[in-house]
Amino acid sequence: MISYNTKDWFTFIFRFHKADTVRQLFPIMLAIGVYSGIIGWLEVEHWQLTDQSYIKNITIMHNMLGFVISLLLVFRTNTAYDRWWEGRKMWGALVNNSRNLAIKLSVMLKDQHDTEYFRKLIPAYASVLHKHLNNSDTAQTLFDGLDLEIDHHKHQPNHVAKMMVQKINDLYESKKITGDQLIVLNAEIQSFTDICGACERIKNTPIPYSYSAFLKKFIFFYVMTLPLGYSFSLGYYVAPVVVFIFYVLASLELIAEEIEDPFGNDENDLPTEKIASNIKKHIEEIL
Repeated sequence: MISYNTKDWFTFIFRFHKADTVRQLFPIMLAIGVYSGIIGWLEVEHWQLTDQSYIKNITIMHNMLGFVISLLLVFRTNTAYDRWWEGRKMWGALVNNSRNLAIKLSVMLKDQHDTEYFRKLIPAYASVLHKHLNNSDTAQTLFDGLDLEIDHHKHQPNHVAKMMVQKINDLYESKKITGDQLIVLNAEIQSFTDICGACERIKNTPIPYSYSAFLKKFIFFYVMTLPLGYSFSLGYYVAPVVVFIFYVLASLELIAEEIEDPFGNDENDLPTEKIASNIKKHIEEIL
């Protein structure tokens, strides 16, 4: 995730980074610029249609569809950001729940060996969850029926959670904690699995294919018809204008695609590895 000063906005205009959409869209922008220039040249120099030409009426369609496409892009980006923010809330909850579990265990447990066990295992859950969500196969489990196996365990976060529950149950059977304490600790560990399930729901469920495909087609055909309607009024300037319009529309779609899956190694993904290391530091301080 990129760290920046939100108040130093002027430097953003001249700053380029790996996540900037210009790098990804440049070949297509170049092709659209050439296409727009050819259409503008043909209409201005060769076709020389009259002012009453029906081709000029295409601008009316653009005015109507421009409002529609703006609404679709607003919905698209808001939906993607909601997924990104929900992922951040889940990892924030994991930080708090890890602290709460460690604080309760630090008071309840008297044996140093038991304390040391959870001192290692609680941060391990966050680290394993980070690797689990960064695994590209995790996003395909709903579609391809993959059976994930890492270190001979099918689902690593579940395996770590099971180890913690097993240890808590052993402590109860050995009379080191009471039944009430067992219930409290089990509830804390259950919250870990709830967070994992919520993150997997975000990871495994992309935007519906039909909606995403329709929006891309809509942007493409909208931009490709722009030179036909505006070449008479803009002349050869239609090429840079159409390229800029395409850059704005396509960039919004690319940004939405990137942030709708907040778990990964993209520039704008959540810093889950850093959060996991912070959890480790906090747990070691408490226990």
